[in-house]
Amino acid sequence: MAIYHLSVKLISRATGRSAVAAAAYRSASRLEDNRLQRTHDFTNKTGVVHSEILLPAGAPERWKDRSVLWNEVERTETRRDAQLAREVEFALPRELPKHAAIALAQDFVREQFVAPGMVADLNVHWDSGEEDGLHRPHAHVMLSLRGVEEVSGPDSPQKRTRFGLKRREWNRPALLSVWRQRWAEQVNACLSEHDLDLRVDHRSNAARGIPLEPQRKVGSAASRRKVRGEQSERVSDHLGIARRNGDRLLAEPSLVLETLTRQQSTFTRQDLARFVDRHTADPEQFVQVMAKVEACPELVALGKGGRGQERFSTRDMVAVEQRLAEMSVKLGQTQGHAMSLRIRQAAMRVPGLGEEQALAVGEVTKSRDLSVVVGYAGTGKSTMLGVARKAWEKAGYRVRGAALSGIAAEGLESGSGIASRTLASLELSWGHRDGLLERGDVLVVDEAGMVGSRQMERVLSVAHAAGAKVVLVGDPEQLQAIEAGGAFRAVAERVGSVGITTVRRQHPLWQQEATKELATGRTGAALERYETAGLIQGHQTLEEALSGVVADWDTARQAHPGKSGIMLAHRRVDVRALNEAARRIRQERGELEAGVELPVMTAQGERLFAHGDRLYFLRNDRHLGVKNGT
Repeated sequence: MAIYHLSVKLISRATGRSAVAAAAYRSASRLEDNRLQRTHDFTNKTGVVHSEILLPAGAPERWKDRSVLWNEVERTETRRDAQLAREVEFALPRELPKHAAIALAQDFVREQFVAPGMVADLNVHWDSGEEDGLHRPHAHVMLSLRGVEEVSGPDSPQKRTRFGLKRREWNRPALLSVWRQRWAEQVNACLSEHDLDLRVDHRSNAARGIPLEPQRKVGSAASRRKVRGEQSERVSDHLGIARRNGDRLLAEPSLVLETLTRQQSTFTRQDLARFVDRHTADPEQFVQVMAKVEACPELVALGKGGRGQERFSTRDMVAVEQRLAEMSVKLGQTQGHAMSLRIRQAAMRVPGLGEEQALAVGEVTKSRDLSVVVGYAGTGKSTMLGVARKAWEKAGYRVRGAALSGIAAEGLESGSGIASRTLASLELSWGHRDGLLERGDVLVVDEAGMVGSRQMERVLSVAHAAGAKVVLVGDPEQLQAIEAGGAFRAVAERVGSVGITTVRRQHPLWQQEATKELATGRTGAALERYETAGLIQGHQTLEEALSGVVADWDTARQAHPGKSGIMLAHRRVDVRALNEAARRIRQERGELEAGVELPVMTAQGERLFAHGDRLYFLRNDRHLGVKNGT
C-alpha cells in the first residue's frame, strides 16, 4: 500500500550543520566547502537516481552549480547560529514506475516551492530497506530561505543577482499544512492516472479515526544501528510505539483490515504483511499479529488477481459492494416517479436537443427510481438535465443536485438550473435531520465517477428509504473514484445506462472526434488532428512558447472583446508566468487601477492585487462565499 510521509526541518549552524555538506550527501557528490576549507565527498553513496536544481524566475544560472549555490548561501549567512536552508523530505509511492515518481516529485517542487520564489535542490533516492529489501523511494528537497534580488552599486552600475532578505512568510505553520495536503492530492491523482487502486491521506490517525499511535520516522543511520543491535533514543521510541500498536492490533486485529480498505478496496498478503510490519516491534510480535489477522473472520479471500496474486478484502467492504448492488437493483426496479406521456414527449421534442440528448431525456424521466447517464465532456449533459428538470418540476417533483466537489456542484447548477450542493454537505445535513430527501424528490449526482463505493451506497440507501429517485451522471473512463471502489461503473453495469457520445461543444466533425479521443486517453491521436488542421504551433524553447501564448491571448481579446479566453499550462510555475505577463499587459493599458496594489498572503506566497484583477480561488471558504475553482 502507498505510504504517506512528508516532514520539514531546518539545516542550521547552531546544530553544527553545513549546507554544503548536506547538499553533497543528498546528491551523492563531491563538493568543496569554502567556509570550512574542507571537501565533502559522498560519491560512494548509492541509490540517488535523480538530482537537479530548480530555479525560480529571476535567479542566476550560476546557481545551477550545486557548489556555487550552497557556498553562496553559506557566505550570505554571517551569524554563528544562522539557519541555512529548509529541507523537505517526502515518500514516493513504490508502486509507481521510477520515471513517473520522479516527474511527480518535480511537479510538486515546482508548484509549491519554486513558483513562490525558492531555490530548490531536488534529489530522489531509490534505495532498499536493509531489513526487508523493499524499495523505499523518497525525495529530499533543500530550499533557500532568502528571496532573489537584483542590486547595483556605485562602483558597479551593472545589476547583479544575489540572495536578498529572508522570507518570513515561508516559515508560516499554515504553509506546512498546505504542502502536506497538496502532496496527498498530487500523489492520489498520479496513482489514479496509473490505474492503481491506492490512496494516501495526509491527515493524522486521530483525524481519520484510526486508534493507532503515529510513528516517528527512523532514518537510514538509525536503521543500520538497529540491525546491529544498537539502539538510539529515536529507535527506542520508535520500537516502543510499534510495540504498543502491535499490542493494540493483537487485541483488535480487525483494525488492520479496516485501515487497509480505507485506501484500497482489495489487497494482497504482501500489502497485509507490510502494514503489520510497520506497526509491530519485532519478528515475534509480527508473527502473532499476522496469525490473528489471517484468522480474523472479517478477512475474505477473493481469488487471484490479474498478476496471479491472491487478493483479499473485508466482509465490510464486500458487504458495502453487495448492498450497493442490491440497492441499485431495488431502485432500478422501483417505479415511483411516473409522469404523463404528454410531458415526457414534450420534453424530448424541445428544440435544439440532439437525438441522443432527446433519448437521454426520455430515459431519465421514466418512472423508475434509478437512472444512469454516461457521456463524454462536451456532449451536452447539462443541457439535457436542464430539460429533464423542467419536465420533473412540471410533473410535481422537487429536483436537487449534488457532486463531490463544490465547483462541480456549482457547474451543475449553472448548466442545468438544478439547485446543487456537495455530497459531503448533503450527508452532514441529513445527519442533523435537516434537508432530508422526501418521497417524490429527484436527486441528480454529477461527476458520479468520482464517488466511492461506501458513499454511493449510503446515498442510494437514503434515497430508497425516502422514496426518492436518483440520476447518476458521469464518465467512468474519465474520472476515478477518490475513495476505494469504482461504484459508478458497478451501478451502470447492473441497471444499464443511456449514453451520450455526440460531442456538441465543437461543431466540425474532426474536432468532435478529437474530443472523444481526449476523453478516452488517446491524446496522441487527438493532437494529430489539431496538427493536421494547422492549429498547433511549435516553439524552440519554453520561453518562446510562453511569449507566443500571451501574444495570441492578447490578440484574440482585442479582436473579440466580448468573448472569453483562457490560457492553460501543465505546471503551476508556467501558469504563474503566463498570469504575470498578461497582468503586465493589462497594467500598461490602464485596465488595472494604477498605483494602488495590495499585498495579500496566499498559499502560493505573497501576491499583489489591484482593482480590476480577476481571482481564482483554490479552496472552499463559506465566509467569502467561494468554492475551490470559483
